[in-house]
Amino acid sequence: MNVLLFGATGMIGGGTLRECLDDPRVTTVTAVGRRPPGLTHPKLRDVVHTDFGNLAPLGPVFAQTDACFFCLGISAAGKSEAEYSKITYDIPLAVARALVTARPDATFSYISGRGADSTEKGAIMWARVKGRIENALFGLPFRGVYILRPGIIQPTRGVRSSTGWYQAFYTVTAPILPLLREAMPGFVTSTDRIGRALIELAATRPPSRIVDSVDVNRIATASSG
Repeated sequence: MNVLLFGATGMIGGGTLRECLDDPRVTTVTAVGRRPPGLTHPKLRDVVHTDFGNLAPLGPVFAQTDACFFCLGISAAGKSEAEYSKITYDIPLAVARALVTARPDATFSYISGRGADSTEKGAIMWARVKGRIENALFGLPFRGVYILRPGIIQPTRGVRSSTGWYQAFYTVTAPILPLLREAMPGFVTSTDRIGRALIELAATRPPSRIVDSVDVNRIATASSG
């Protein structure tokens, strides 16, 4: 399985990358971003791409993709809806449209968030935007579209959040997050479990669906035996 990964330098994408490199079902991982993720591995191919308004140079990559994991995202704190939508809606939708044109038999997985608003009409800006991109992705003719809605995410395997106050939270709560994950699987998961769930969904290709933290934990645990 050839995986196309966006957001490999972030916390979730970095965790997903590590799981992809370890999983024998993944043949290659093409990490697309503004900078390389800083890892070296025989499976890993880095593609530095800074202009997401022009995806034409990625055409050869799209043509060889079996599964796309879109883990690129930003915090909504301090952002206008237009600023937040550019990263959260415009870029993933442009990538998805280009990919489905090249490889409609591919799967597309998107990291959303617990509380995303599928009605697109709620009072919370980030939830509306997440709901809007979810709905748009479900409307594309991929082999499968999987929307992951995690709540609290425990960083594992040395990955860190690039958002300072997020990382401070993870550092302070590190001793109790594994306990909360087991006690509250509907609210807490981890980066390694997200990565394993993404791979399992792409490998097994169930019908398109929304996947919450309970599902992520269940799928990841089952896939690891």
